[in-house]
Amino acid sequence: MTPDAAATPLSSINLHDILQQLIQGAVRFSFRLMTAVAILSVGLWLSARLTKIVRRGMERRKLEPSLQSFLTSFVSIISKIFVFVVVLTTVGVQMTAITAALGAAALAVGMALSGTMQNVAGGLVILFFKPFKVGDSIATASGQEGVVKKIMIFTTELHTFDNETVFLPNGALANGEITNLSRGVVRRVDLPVGISYGDNVDAARRVIMDILEKDKRVKQNTPPMILVSSLADSSVVLTVRFWTTWSDLVAVKSDILEQIYETLPKKKINFPFPQLDVHVKK
Repeated sequence: MTPDAAATPLSSINLHDILQQLIQGAVRFSFRLMTAVAILSVGLWLSARLTKIVRRGMERRKLEPSLQSFLTSFVSIISKIFVFVVVLTTVGVQMTAITAALGAAALAVGMALSGTMQNVAGGLVILFFKPFKVGDSIATASGQEGVVKKIMIFTTELHTFDNETVFLPNGALANGEITNLSRGVVRRVDLPVGISYGDNVDAARRVIMDILEKDKRVKQNTPPMILVSSLADSSVVLTVRFWTTWSDLVAVKSDILEQIYETLPKKKINFPFPQLDVHVKK
């Protein structure tokens, strides 16, 4: 038998074995891949289900809405991370490799997203010290005003008074100036009203005081005050000071100003226009 004749069957056998190994490997990988897809689908469904169960449990225990939204967001993220780790393990990725990759990713993400970590810490600070809670009306140092709807891990959802949805980073909220408009049921209102020079201040005071006393939304246990606050270039400025509830604040200010505008001229008390006296020397 020649060497060439002996080599041909051996090459055919080696090629056949390689093909069989490739087919078996592809079958095994396909099975793992299908299993991983099934685990991913079921895992994401279980994650959503678990999040709903946790939310309902907190609602039954009547936990604070701020804590509910924060913990719900946290459970959702952690459960999904767990599902993805199981999927990668099922596909064949070694756990040590996953751990090393997660460690490296955590380090890189921690360095790149240091501000995001500050937002997580800010969310915890907000939940612990409670400068505001879900349902409160707040004003931030950046000029945003509205009602707090959710406090999540990274951001706080704010619905502004003109019905916009704004997401504010928790880190900035925890470290910035916040005015909680809902704290304090009764609020003081200062309205500047200008009258012309020469008009009777006492008469204007009596007219405005009569308007305040007739409005039931104006608190009378702390008596309203009308003060001469400044002598401006063209007017005597009166400060109309009274107290009302937060819920009535905007409506009361508008109504009182409208009544002052309509009533004072009827009592011969005028609102001044800017004017300038010019003296010409001959």
